[in-house]
Amino acid sequence: MRITLIQSGKTKDRFIEEGVGEFNKRVTRYVPFVIDTIPDLKNSRSLTMKEVQKQEGILIQKRIKPGDYVILLDERGKEFTSIEFAEHLNKLEGRVNQILFIIGGPYGFSEDLYKRANEKLSLSRLTFSHQLVRVLFMEQLYRAFTILKGEPYHHA
Repeated sequence: MRITLIQSGKTKDRFIEEGVGEFNKRVTRYVPFVIDTIPDLKNSRSLTMKEVQKQEGILIQKRIKPGDYVILLDERGKEFTSIEFAEHLNKLEGRVNQILFIIGGPYGFSEDLYKRANEKLSLSRLTFSHQLVRVLFMEQLYRAFTILKGEPYHHA
């Protein structure tokens, strides 16, 4: 199984970039993992929220192949405990070759992406910036693999 994280726009804060980088190194010990960053839209200030969602959606859709299993990181998604998330990944491992986790921009996802998604995942009922979600997701992905391997990182 391979995992790709697709994110919209460059990481703006250094502490987030450093956190994502650290967990990226850790995650790649367990699974082939890539971060694919969609470039920031040009002239997005002159676009409506729906136009931004649509244009970002088009750029993201170009990266999705027919057999990919698509999981949107979305506030309306299913919530898991860390252990449940690890078990969910474990169940997917035998069924799918490529999982795409997608973090949208500040306005979320286009309707077309919602239609294409296999599932939606929420990291919390709290709202986080799409930038902060990057490091939170990476930490949970790393935690999931340490749980599956019985390593002490999780301590539960």
